[in-house]
Amino acid sequence: MYVKHSNISLEEDPNTVIWKYLDLSKFLDLLLSERMFMSRSDKFEDQYEGTFSEPTYEEIKKIAENNPKFLDYYKSHRESIVVSSWHINEYESFAMWQIFTKNNEGLAIQSTLGRLKEALQPEHNFEQYIGEVNYIDYKKEYIPFENTFFPFLFKRKSFQYEREVRVLTDVSTKKLTINDGLKIHIDINTLIEKIYIHPKSENWYKKLVIELVEKLGFGFEIEKSDLESDILI
Repeated sequence: MYVKHSNISLEEDPNTVIWKYLDLSKFLDLLLSERMFMSRSDKFEDQYEGTFSEPTYEEIKKIAENNPKFLDYYKSHRESIVVSSWHINEYESFAMWQIFTKNNEGLAIQSTLGRLKEALQPEHNFEQYIGEVNYIDYKKEYIPFENTFFPFLFKRKSFQYEREVRVLTDVSTKKLTINDGLKIHIDINTLIEKIYIHPKSENWYKKLVIELVEKLGFGFEIEKSDLESDILI
């Protein structure tokens, strides 16, 4: 089930290219467990995750005057929403390499929106949505709240560079207590179209990644980073 709303957009083209930048240990954990880690929404660095803009908050406060539990529900609900973030971009992003990898090591998974949808496997009847993040002015713009996933599909304009699409899972109906996050089943071969190795990584590191992928029996392509291209003069 996917979010549809006038304020909520989901890129319709299944060939839309998406990326996830991560270090080798997280990549190996993904391959070995065949599970994708989803972070608890209130554990992100951005403290505004899952909260409301000022216009929406004022409206909710009015509703909560006669129903105090209404506001408490939204506050506590952040603990039950887990998120997997992906970056929409036709090409590699130098900024994403800088932000999500360290010491000139790491990888980028290249996939598509269609592959991500297909790779997600039903997880104990959890409610799952995929939606594109909207970047707004939290002082002026309104966030709809008729669906409990909507607050997690908005961020402040200062995060626009992320160009984020999210997988959202609600575990509240299962009364699960999660700490930092949750791993959900995913079809690795469907999910991953290609992987790119950090453009500034050393040859031993590139060789290590290639050997690990081969020994684990995965057949997806391993590409040289476009940012590593030779300079032509």
